This record gives sequence, structure tokens and C-alpha cells, in this order.
Amino acid sequence: MSLINKSYYALGTAINLSVAAPASEADLDAGYALIQHFEDKLTVNRNESEVMSINHNAGIKAIAVPEDTYGLIKRAVLVSRQHLGFNVAIGPLVKLWKIGFKGANKPSDTDIEQRLKLIDPERIQLDDEKQTVFLEEKGMEIDLGGIAKGYIADEIKQLWLKRGVETGIIDLGGNVLLVGPSQHADKQWNVGVQNPLKPRSVSLGAIHTTAKSIGTSGIYERRLVIDGHEYHHMFDSKTGYPIKNNLESVTVVSDKSIDGEVWSTIGFYQGIEKGKALIEAQPGIEAVFVTKDLEAIVTSGLKDKFSLM
Repeated sequence: MSLINKSYYALGTAINLSVAAPASEADLDAGYALIQHFEDKLTVNRNESEVMSINHNAGIKAIAVPEDTYGLIKRAVLVSRQHLGFNVAIGPLVKLWKIGFKGANKPSDTDIEQRLKLIDPERIQLDDEKQTVFLEEKGMEIDLGGIAKGYIADEIKQLWLKRGVETGIIDLGGNVLLVGPSQHADKQWNVGVQNPLKPRSVSLGAIHTTAKSIGTSGIYERRLVIDGHEYHHMFDSKTGYPIKNNLESVTVVSDKSIDGEVWSTIGFYQGIEKGKALIEAQPGIEAVFVTKDLEAIVTSGLKDKFSLM
């Protein structure tokens, strides 16, 4: 029995949705419609969206947003305020460097200093009663890019379960969320972990797992080289420069895709020792750290589930 698969383009990436019969193409299209719905609400890559209305009013006034958008922003802000490496207010810094986009450059220290004042998550005011978000200073921006894909994947899974989908794969450009048992005899799934130095389809190893979320934060997709120095798109909110450590990627295995997004970012920022200890302390969250020398280090819960290719 094979899976019914369709590819789409959304969220700035290739989307692949798959289901096993008796589910059908209608379930795939319903999933894609949900992605488009949330992209319209949450994107910062267009001039208009619920998130952009907050950004356009930075330093001016608080903006009320619907309950689902408010809940997601609140989750992102509260995680950001832990200062572990995930920062929803990082937008102005990302736009300054433009890594992965046209006009990528290494900004001046003065410009970086100015941006550091604008990326402080403590300066985002939330009002639970009115469901409003206020960015205290002009030029501040929130960007849900580091959490929205996970949130959307979880929403598709809920939609599919309601529609009676028994087995499926939600792949939002490297964020993979599995639904139900696989079609192997043991009902488990095998998910490849990308070899960061090879083309996209080449795996370094594989995770043997039940239906979980597998999400990766890595620096191998977008880079900028200036005077022999290589800069990537994962930024350090304290320095304004790309994070410096020996990691190529962090892949997180979790029940919910949103948790995978948050913890892969934090794990990458914290590096192997601190990141691994933090993730070990989270119930139900496991990780594979891949170093620049292609060494794979796994948390204790994956010891018997991860194997090198």
C-alpha cells in the first residue's frame, strides 16, 4: 500500500503532504488550504497580515489580533523572554544582514548596535484581556518564522485526525510531522537526518520512531561569505552576529512540531554541552546534534533509535 502524495509551494518553501488510503487527495488539499489560511495571518514577507499590522504600529499603538494568533505570539514572546536563544523580536537584525536574500551584506557595528535595542522581547507588551500586542519602539518587529511552521504542522495534524486520516506525513520544508502508524511491519517510521555537507536528499543517519515531529535548525541552507569569513542566518541576540559554535545542525524529536522548532533553535544557540543538558531536562524532547566534523551526538532517549548511515 502506498501513500498518496502532493507537493505545494507555501511559507517560502516546498511543502509535501502525504496520506494513506482511505484518506484521499481532498485531505491533502484541506491541509494546504489551512497552510494558506495561516500564512495569510502570520507572514512577515508581505505588507499585510495580522503580524504585519502589529509591526506597522510599532511605537504607535497596541493592535488586537484573533485568539489563535495572539496565543501563538504569546507563546513565542514567553519563550523569547527566557533568553535561551529563541527570539521572536529578531526581525530587524535578520533584515539588516539579509542572509539568504538579495543584498546580503555584513553590516557596520553601529548599525548592529542600533538593532540590538530593537530586538528586546521584554519590550513587547501583551494584554491577555484585550488580546493586544504592542511593540514599544518604532522599528521593532516580530517574526514568527522560527515557530509558525511548527504551529501550522500541528494544526494540520489536528485537522487530519478530525477528518479520519489514519497515516500521513506533513513535511513543511524540513519540518516533518508524522501521523499515525507507518506502513512497515513494526508500524515505526524511519526519518533521515540531513548530512549538512551533502545535497538535500543525502542523510547522515536515521531516526527509528513512532509518529513524532522531527524538526531541524541548521546553518547549511543559507550562507554569506565575505573576505573568507562565512556568516550564516542563525543570529545571536546578544552580539548581533551569527551564532559561533561547532554545530552544523540540531534535529529535535518531540510530540508537537511547535516544541521541535523552539528547542532546535535553543539547542543550536546553546551548543552541544549546554543545549544537550537543557533538552535532556525536557520531558518528551530528544535531539541529535551534528558538529562541523559530522559527529552526531544524541540525547539519552535516542540512544537506541538513531543510527548512522
